Amino acid sequence: MAVVDVTVSDGIAEVLLNRPAQKNALSQEMFEAIAQAGEDLKADPSLRAVVLSGADGDFCSGLDMAFMASMGVQLDAMRERILNPPEGEVANWFQKPAYVWQELAVPVIAAIEGVCLGGGLQIALGADFRIARLDARLSIMEAKWGLIPDMGISQSLPRLMAADRAKMLMMSAEMISSERALAEGLVTEVADDPMARARELATAIARKSPDAIRGIKTLVEDVWSMQPGEGLRREAEIQAPIIGAPNQIEAVMANMQKRAPQFGGGESG
Repeated sequence: MAVVDVTVSDGIAEVLLNRPAQKNALSQEMFEAIAQAGEDLKADPSLRAVVLSGADGDFCSGLDMAFMASMGVQLDAMRERILNPPEGEVANWFQKPAYVWQELAVPVIAAIEGVCLGGGLQIALGADFRIARLDARLSIMEAKWGLIPDMGISQSLPRLMAADRAKMLMMSAEMISSERALAEGLVTEVADDPMARARELATAIARKSPDAIRGIKTLVEDVWSMQPGEGLRREAEIQAPIIGAPNQIEAVMANMQKRAPQFGGGESG
């Protein structure tokens, strides 16, 4: 079973995150498959819109715990991967699954059901629109694990939220409802059936001039965003010394052991 399933019909691609037993948590294979799906779609001249969703009622529960554990034994390689994007890329390996949707010339719509947490939410933030079901739960939860959100959030969140509201959600790692997410600007709409609404919107967009739609996306991206790569690089520079450091390990262990963490003195990044 493919961990990411892509179908294209009438110019509309549907990209399904497909690890339902793990609530579509992000494994190494999934990181690579999501990024590759985006790259493949970039090469399709007939493409008019993309719909992102998760299998079996959840969008994505964030980083797979087994994958997180495996990273702890290869920290030097991990930091190298964080700090050095592949040649010709502004996004590093971890950022690419979220940032690739901003690189597409066509609109991308995320249909959010169930949980949308951590890296899963950052992938959704890479889309142009996010449509959430009323009972969806969302969180920028990297601080729970002693990390910063570093999957392209520097390129997406500044266009959506004021700095103080963003810091509050990131620092608290609070789980919020879709209605709260709508009020905060994290989601575009709340709908009873996000997938049906996403398909409806994709179809409406696909009927417009592709030149106009691509031009509108380019216009907004150029006006609203930082220069490509500036924020991504800063994310990597801040995360590299944090990941695998004692306080980050303690955050993981305390969560796994369901106890209060005992942190040492922090250092600025």
